[in-house]
Amino acid sequence: MRLFRFLLYLSLFALYLACKQKPSDSGTNLSTNTYREYYSAATGKKGAELKTALFGIIGNPDIVSYAEIWSAFEKTDVKADGSVWDMYSDNPGGEIIYSFSFHHKKCGTYRSEGDCYNREHTIPQSWFKGASPMYSDLFHIYPTDGYVNNRRGNLPLGEVGIFSWKSANGSRIGQNTSGNFTQTVFEPIDEYKGDFARTYFYMVTAYESNVASWESPQVGGNTYPAIKNWALEMFLRWHREDPVSTKERDRNQAVFGIQKNRNPFIDHPELAEHVWGNKKNQPFNLK
Repeated sequence: MRLFRFLLYLSLFALYLACKQKPSDSGTNLSTNTYREYYSAATGKKGAELKTALFGIIGNPDIVSYAEIWSAFEKTDVKADGSVWDMYSDNPGGEIIYSFSFHHKKCGTYRSEGDCYNREHTIPQSWFKGASPMYSDLFHIYPTDGYVNNRRGNLPLGEVGIFSWKSANGSRIGQNTSGNFTQTVFEPIDEYKGDFARTYFYMVTAYESNVASWESPQVGGNTYPAIKNWALEMFLRWHREDPVSTKERDRNQAVFGIQKNRNPFIDHPELAEHVWGNKKNQPFNLK
């Protein structure tokens, strides 16, 4: 009898722990019921309250070490041909001048485009003082050409009129023309602008408890909206004009398998409207 009770206790305790954990990933998509449960706390909320609810869902991810990012890229950023998916060199529908393989050309030193690839913090680490866990969050770290990454440095993202430099795939550096911000910015190509906008939406939401202390011309300074007005208007436009792609969905699932959290603005693109956009005064409801 004592053994039976002990085994029953162990079973119940194991069940309790399983219920407390974040949903796990077995390499397939979340089931419909689990998916709805994952975002259930966001239902009925809007604006700043909705953003805080999402923070409660996706905050505190299981971040890997910065050294492990290299191997994670082989799951999160791989093209169909096995090469590195680099948004700073890829040219959908056009000529791709060079590409990288995962086991060669890691930076290293570089003198020009195509020399090597490295780990790009889409939100420059200087903005959050290189602090953890932001430093290793895969949702904003992408494999990119080392030379282009260096040219971007810690420039905010923006839209360029007259450019001072242009990469092989058309990414540009120059004076911003979006909103009332007129300093130098880095503009990615149109095909990936939505990807970067949703990356920024994720970061200021997943790190709502940190973002007020970030210092930059683009994000930080408060918990809501947490994105400067000129940049928010631009990111919302990018989000609308460059909808979620299969690449993003696949990457979202791959990162979920590693960090055990998701980018809600990929799963439910309409969330951006209910948090910041033209539906911020309307409650969000799961479809």
